[in-house]
Amino acid sequence: MYTIGQVAKFLGVSRDTLKYYEEKELVKPKYDDENGYRKYNPYDIHDVITTNFYRELDIEIKKIQEIKQSKSVTDLEHVLAEQEAKILEELAYKKRLLKKIKSVKEDYYKIKEHLGEFTITEMKPLEVKGEITEYAAYEEYETIRNSTENLKKAVTLTSARRVIHFDEEGMKEERFIVVRKIEDADKNFKGEVLSHPKCIYTVIEDGRFVNGEKSIDHEVGERLLKIAQDNGYELTGMAYINILLTTYEEGLERVFLEMYAPIK
Repeated sequence: MYTIGQVAKFLGVSRDTLKYYEEKELVKPKYDDENGYRKYNPYDIHDVITTNFYRELDIEIKKIQEIKQSKSVTDLEHVLAEQEAKILEELAYKKRLLKKIKSVKEDYYKIKEHLGEFTITEMKPLEVKGEITEYAAYEEYETIRNSTENLKKAVTLTSARRVIHFDEEGMKEERFIVVRKIEDADKNFKGEVLSHPKCIYTVIEDGRFVNGEKSIDHEVGERLLKIAQDNGYELTGMAYINILLTTYEEGLERVFLEMYAPIK
């Protein structure tokens, strides 16, 4: 027979955990009538080991109680199958999170390399999944949520694109589209596909830390026109703007935007 302290040391669990198992009647050590101490026999220790195993599988206490009261191995099979499905779902979600982290890291490197600079590059294919009135049309965000790989708690705006049309006199019109990146092996798309083989690409900065609450709309077209004029490019008169990353300085947001402007 073993004391609670010995069992805790054997199995690497706390006394509180063992007391909790007792409270939930998952293990029932006998009490020494003389001193009132718990005494664990080998069967009790086995119960603790089994309970720890089920807890490691993230099976809730109520389910473990049901398993212990069951007379059928089939009942355990059902519990394990249910837990397997939950774990597989969680793994799939973790993969989405890892993919999102990788994407954000790539965006960070874009900022380091292209902020205030420009290059000529391809705008890779995007499938148009819908439109929203504007970024602040929060009641329309369901379109964004339904058209991207969902996170559990966050609405991500990286799938929203602001499309502007402009000329030498300034911005003419704009719209906001929701898009999905088309992977190389992806053939399963139904919506309009946007792709431009040659674009002026640059990263610019916005947000209250940089501009207060001032709009930079007039600067966007001017900046693109100047790049084109200085380098002999002919613009099509449109641009796609996407939020890459938002960070904060002195409690005010710094918003980094990437911009693709197709050229002829």
